Amino acid sequence: QVQLVESGGGSVQAGDSLRLSCAASGRTSSMAGMGWFRQAPGTEREFVATISRSGVTVYVASVKGRFAISRDNAKNTVYLQMNSLKPEDTAVYFCAAQSAVSSRYTFWGQGTQVTVSS
Repeated sequence: QVQLVESGGGSVQAGDSLRLSCAASGRTSSMAGMGWFRQAPGTEREFVATISRSGVTVYVASVKGRFAISRDNAKNTVYLQMNSLKPEDTAVYFCAAQSAVSSRYTFWGQGTQVTVSS
C-alpha cells in the first residue's frame, strides 16, 4: 500500500501563490506517475496536473502557465506550485499516484483545502 499526505493548503487573496506538497510512504516502488486533482463544492473531481517518473508533465488548460507540478523521486514527494491564483481555483486539492501495474490513479491523499478570495 501507498500512503499520500498533502500539505500546504490555505486561504489567500486572488493573485497570491501557494505551494502544495504531497509526501508518499509505504510501497512507493509500486507508484508510477503522480498527479493533482481538485474538487469544488457541488462539482465533480477534476484533473489538474500530472507528472511521470521521468518528469513529463500535463496540465488542464485552465491552470497552464500558472501552476507547475514537480517531483522529487528521492523524497517520494510531488509539489504543485500555484501562482496567480483565482477565486475559481478554490477547491479541495487531492494528490494521487498511479499504480505502476495498471497506470490507474489507485492511491489518494485525504485532500487539502485551498480558498482564494477576490
